[in-house]
Amino acid sequence: QVPLVESGGGLVQVGGSLRLSCTGSGRALNLYIMAWFRQAPGTEREFVATISRSGLSTNYADSVKGRFTISRDNAKNTVYLQMNSLKPEDTSLYYCAAGAIGSMSPGPYTAWGQGTQVTVSS
Repeated sequence: QVPLVESGGGLVQVGGSLRLSCTGSGRALNLYIMAWFRQAPGTEREFVATISRSGLSTNYADSVKGRFTISRDNAKNTVYLQMNSLKPEDTSLYYCAAGAIGSMSPGPYTAWGQGTQVTVSS
């Protein structure tokens, strides 16, 4: 387990941008495949993006492809989610997750942050 803390959420207008950060403590995040998920009230947790340990391989949900970019800085033990061209449907609680196996499902991830709220107003 590695404690994860997300930050960077907030209120933004349609078309705006936000950058979320996820910082780990206690263990190096480069041991893990990292991912971002999101969950709106009354819905299941939804895959957003994942990144390999080296950062060379990424995968995105179709709904965010071309607008969101996941990246990592292993020297800073931090993973980022740059979100551009935000839409009202992006409004959600965003979680970062760490795991030994990459997946578009939340199950294989063994560590989760507390979430950071992103609200996109129209």
